[in-house]
Amino acid sequence: MPSVRLPYEFSAPVRTDRLVLRAMTSQDVDDIHAYQSRPDVCRYLMFEPRTREEVAEKVAKYSAALVLNGDGDFWQLAVERASDRGRVIGDIYFAIKDAANASAEIGWTLHPDYAGSGYMTEAASAMLSIAFNDLELHRVRAELDARNRGSAALCKRLGMRRRLSSERTCGSRASGATRRSTRSSIANGPPRGPPDTRG
Repeated sequence: MPSVRLPYEFSAPVRTDRLVLRAMTSQDVDDIHAYQSRPDVCRYLMFEPRTREEVAEKVAKYSAALVLNGDGDFWQLAVERASDRGRVIGDIYFAIKDAANASAEIGWTLHPDYAGSGYMTEAASAMLSIAFNDLELHRVRAELDARNRGSAALCKRLGMRRRLSSERTCGSRASGATRRSTRSSIANGPPRGPPDTRG
């Protein structure tokens, strides 16, 4: 049976060549609201555009969620550029889905102004390194809106393989929107060599 290294605390920022992944703070609310309030961003997410108050509530919750103990525990981390500290350009989600089977889920959101520079490939690669090398997980999956070609391409760059499609209800309860989602996953660790950060 797989043995996952839990509990595991996000105790310090993770630095890559160009980015810093860190816990969210109340000072990040305006930056996060700048993209989580946009319809063109939220059309691919499981929530509708958020008000500043809603973002503030979420950030308060996320800033305290830093220890992975078991199934359902998650991180929602701020992503900022090392050259522009203090300005959040996106966030990355990582959750333990099934500790007994050593599986987790990853997700990401990026402000459109920063798309096309490989930032999320770099951030997600750093999270996969923690998942496989530190936590010793076996599989990490990403569940996407089937229309989200950008994230699908990112999954491919990360070495993930598409597994299945399903129908899910997303958005607000009032809208009851149903979208087709796809699931991609990677097992045993990312491919060897540096990540492809072209997108």
